[in-house]
Amino acid sequence: MKILYGTTNPAKLSSMREWLSGLDIELVSLNDMDGDIPDVPETGDTPLENAELKARAYYKAFGMPVFSCDSGLYFDNLPEYSPKVHVRNVGGRCLTDDEMIEYYGGLAATHGDIIARYRNAICFVIDEQHIYTEFSDDISWEPFLITAVPHPKRVEGYPLDSLSKYIENGEYCYDSEKPLYEENNGFARFFAEVLGKL
Repeated sequence: MKILYGTTNPAKLSSMREWLSGLDIELVSLNDMDGDIPDVPETGDTPLENAELKARAYYKAFGMPVFSCDSGLYFDNLPEYSPKVHVRNVGGRCLTDDEMIEYYGGLAATHGDIIARYRNAICFVIDEQHIYTEFSDDISWEPFLITAVPHPKRVEGYPLDSLSKYIENGEYCYDSEKPLYEENNGFARFFAEVLGKL
């Protein structure tokens, strides 16, 4: 089956192709499509709501099976501070990378290391009658720590990675050979189950 992945990010497309390589799926991205790409405001309060908004809009625009993903940041030990889908928006402001490091590092300085996880959601629209979703830990990343003191390394656009440590050893993710976002077999399981129903 040829499926549109609702993203223009080549790195995301490459990762998803690798994760789904065992399935009979041909993935294309929005960059491969003719016509205008809809601008879909992500107005949902959860990753699943945003994934659904995008997948439905892309299906309407291109008329082919399409899925979209979205993620949010959740704090296991400080749920009241979980930014969810509003990671960069705090107090009505869109924070810069440096401001994000200051804000989230400040939370960790006040409350201790934060047990955090990026929770992922997916919406797969095959046609108007066949729409499948999932928002679970099975397709999300492993928990990690957000700490108060940032690592000196910075990657533009990914400020929280400099505050991230592994739970098992307290090592900064930037000092480890282990990738922060490892292969996620939950996506392969999701597509195998959905396609098995058709």
